[in-house]
Amino acid sequence: MPEIYFPHLTNNALPVTHEVEVMDEKGRKQTISIPGERSLTIYLDKKEIVTLMTLGAAPEALVLGYLKNQNLIDTIENIESIQVDWETDSAAVKTIVKKNDIEALTSKRVVTSGCGQGTMFGEFMADLDRIQLPTDARLNQVAINQIIEKIRQHPSIYKQAGSVHACAVFEVIDNNVELLYFIEDVGRHNAVDAITGLMWLDRKDGRNLVFYTTGRLTSEMVIKGGQMGIPFLMTRSGATQMGLELAKKINLTLLARCSGTHFLIYEGQSRIQLQQENP
Repeated sequence: MPEIYFPHLTNNALPVTHEVEVMDEKGRKQTISIPGERSLTIYLDKKEIVTLMTLGAAPEALVLGYLKNQNLIDTIENIESIQVDWETDSAAVKTIVKKNDIEALTSKRVVTSGCGQGTMFGEFMADLDRIQLPTDARLNQVAINQIIEKIRQHPSIYKQAGSVHACAVFEVIDNNVELLYFIEDVGRHNAVDAITGLMWLDRKDGRNLVFYTTGRLTSEMVIKGGQMGIPFLMTRSGATQMGLELAKKINLTLLARCSGTHFLIYEGQSRIQLQQENP
């Protein structure tokens, strides 16, 4: 087998929480944990692209996934290195072959809804025609309940300090549910980008995967899920109208209001195998 290529990446994750002293309504002081938040400016071949606000828990994966989801990098083999430097709050990306149309791609910028102010460069709607999701994908109710329970039990920054969103990817094969990736950040857009980066490094396709987020299923989240090749998106929150319309267009299944054993199938009902209730 040919050797798999990996770009040179720094490993500069930051502590994700910090202790601060607060006072309650009765004047009592106590020490609590709050999430960190840092700015990270991405430079692609010395050109400033964007500044993201992030926990800094997986900065290299975040940068990698951001560039992929914005279609600013075509193949991982074209990335020579990603150097994250918190002294300058910057991430320097060096490519092997520079992209000729980078100016055109970054000239149109759509600011999308939701925390973290997600952005998508270029004509993001054009990506829909290139998205091909597996038509034979199926997910049963037992697996859905397992995913919800695994998320509930998973250790998280949110339980310790609040103020963050989580995204996770599960692999479901023959009713076996395995958590592959779990990322928290100050915005769900950053969390999904970081997971995209990790999947890209692992050369993981989305065929047997389920994506879970604590945030809304907006148009951008649906597009990113489709770009990842994942046929199922789940959330404990809801979905927007455009998110639902785009899911219908690319044949992506949306499950929202997922809590306990309860969920609502917004789109793709035929892919979900419900349990038969006893008469």
